[in-house]
Amino acid sequence: MQKQLKLVTLLILVGGLLVIFSNSTFRMPGNQQNYEPIQPIDFSHRLHAGEMEVPCQYCHYGASQSRHAGIPATNVCMNCHKYVSATRDDLRLEEEQASVEGRDMKPLTSLEIIKIYSAMGYDPQGNPVEGKAGKSVEWVKVHNIPDFVFFSHKPHITAGVDCADCHGDVSSMERIKQTEDLSMGWCLDCHRKDHESLTAAPERTQLLLDCATCHY
Repeated sequence: MQKQLKLVTLLILVGGLLVIFSNSTFRMPGNQQNYEPIQPIDFSHRLHAGEMEVPCQYCHYGASQSRHAGIPATNVCMNCHKYVSATRDDLRLEEEQASVEGRDMKPLTSLEIIKIYSAMGYDPQGNPVEGKAGKSVEWVKVHNIPDFVFFSHKPHITAGVDCADCHGDVSSMERIKQTEDLSMGWCLDCHRKDHESLTAAPERTQLLLDCATCHY
């Protein structure tokens, strides 16, 4: 009995140390709050959604139409990056340098945009390479929910739920991060809120609290 007690105590101590010295924060099973994976392209939401004020649904166009918001295809990126190949700061610096040296500006393409071009089957200058096929960028999904949960973006967007309510202030994020724990309790807290659209329709409020709405 004493040996078993010592073993249990040792396991608790080791587990506690692993939590304390782990590089990640402690999470309940399935909780990926603060998950912030490195992506294949260093895409800045702060620049695009914040500084440039690109609407969320320009890239994630599926949100208002379907269950999934969707990760934008590379050709959506090319709608802009066919013409924009470097940051304004880099272009301004090159313009100043070219003026000082009395020469024409050199074409600039940032390393991250070259990755977009490569995925499209283009060369670093954004020109199609004969015989080179395009491929999808393998983005790492950040927000995940269990398979036994049904979630659709469409009814949330239709009800006027703001993207930031679930995804946080994306316009300030250099790299996208899961800000909420996305637990059932967190979802229910939101479903219980006294929105004007819900108070006018009690049956809709009940529907949002019905187990079968998300689990069926």
